[in-house]
Parts: sequence; C-alpha cells; structure tokens
Amino acid sequence: MVKRGVSIGFLGRFGRSQDMRYLDASLRSAGLHPSLVPEGVKMAAVSLMAEDGPEPPTGAYPPVGALMALAALGEEEFARNNGEPARRAVLGRLERALEVGKGLDASIVLLMLHAGLLHPTLRDDYGIEADQEPG
Repeated sequence: MVKRGVSIGFLGRFGRSQDMRYLDASLRSAGLHPSLVPEGVKMAAVSLMAEDGPEPPTGAYPPVGALMALAALGEEEFARNNGEPARRAVLGRLERALEVGKGLDASIVLLMLHAGLLHPTLRDDYGIEADQEPG
C-alpha cells in the first residue's frame, strides 16, 4: 500500500511529493538516474520507509537510494560511481538483509527483484530469487 501523500505529479499541475524528490536525489547521488526506476517502485520504496512510523527523516533517503543503486547497477558500476568504501558498506547491508530476511533493506532488495531491477550478477552471486507459488 502506498502511503498517503506520496505523489508523482500529474500533467505538471501537481508537483511531486517531497519524499519522492528526496528519493530521486538520493538515487541520483548514488549514480542511478531516477528515470531508470519506475515511479511505482519508488512509491513502494517510500511507503516501505514509512511503514514503521512517522515520515522518514531526510537522512533516511540516502541509504535507501544507495541500496537501490547497488541493486540496479551491480557492484562494479556502483563502485565506479561511489568508491570502494561505499561499495563495501552497501554490499554489507545487502548481505545482512539476505541473512536476516526481514527489515527495510530486505524489503528493498525484494522490491528490486520483483521489479526486475536487480542486477544479474547480484542475483547469481548471492542466489537471490523469489519463492514462486505453484500454479
């Protein structure tokens, strides 16, 4: 469910909500152009961020943008854009999310997987797949 107040704008008459602008800026800062991520995926990410309480603070967006960028770009491209220390830090978050299997980071990874945005090398190297219901 998309949290109330998340807006992508409409025909230039209504602006994007502040939280969508924060996420776009965070994606861009991490080296992933926001237009490469469908609006529905970004709206879902913002909703996941707000799932456990009030509006996320502005400082909550860069880590989510970085994880989404790593997931979409893969390790090499992410490291070229952000440096090796950032790659190690965000990759550590991805690994912890896969170990624990719940929480915001795990939800973001799952979102990127289901959206078809998870880089193939990450999917293969870490064996990331979604359980499929038979039928």
